[in-house]
Amino acid sequence: MIDYEKARTNMVDCQIRPNDVTNHDIIQAFLAVPRENFVSAAQKPLAYIDEDLPLASIDSTRYLMEAMSMSKLIQLADIGRDDIVLDIGCATGYSSAVLSKLCTSVVAIESDGELAEQATQNLLELGCDNAVVAHAPLEKGLAGEGPYVVIFIGGAVDELPSGLTDQLKEGGRLVVVEGHGNAGVACLYTRDNGIIGRRLAFNCAVMPLPGFEKAAEFVF
Repeated sequence: MIDYEKARTNMVDCQIRPNDVTNHDIIQAFLAVPRENFVSAAQKPLAYIDEDLPLASIDSTRYLMEAMSMSKLIQLADIGRDDIVLDIGCATGYSSAVLSKLCTSVVAIESDGELAEQATQNLLELGCDNAVVAHAPLEKGLAGEGPYVVIFIGGAVDELPSGLTDQLKEGGRLVVVEGHGNAGVACLYTRDNGIIGRRLAFNCAVMPLPGFEKAAEFVF
């Protein structure tokens, strides 16, 4: 019988704290959310390993991001209690549940209909009543519910569509990993007086999200 509460504590102590995540609220959020609730029954014993976990989805390319990378990206976003957060690519809802502990409300979008339904059910079961899930294309965001103080993109992209930074409020922040594998870099986009800034933060290898592939260039 696995002691999931102990496994959760070990995840925080061995994966999150050593990765320079020092924000107390973020640590408490990861301790509070049962990661095993967001994977299949067969994967529950693996829920707290330091790896991305594949999720059953239409195209079988979706993953639950490892806690080490997710926590550091969330810290980069500098989320405040009064913030409204857009969670792009929420999959089964784990990231949305964690984010819901840090802010006023979370609007999550998921392009896979089955995953979106699972995310909605998971969030309801955990009482995350300040988080809602919409079934929508990831790369378009959800402008109708914005603008947002924070946009969190839960996977790697080839390039960031300009339409997403348009959904940031003044003073808002967008966190994303650009590039794949060991070439991935966590980037922080900001909106300041209508001007979008971009800062490279740290190397970060996470699995890619669908819909953000760079268009093929014509070659003579």
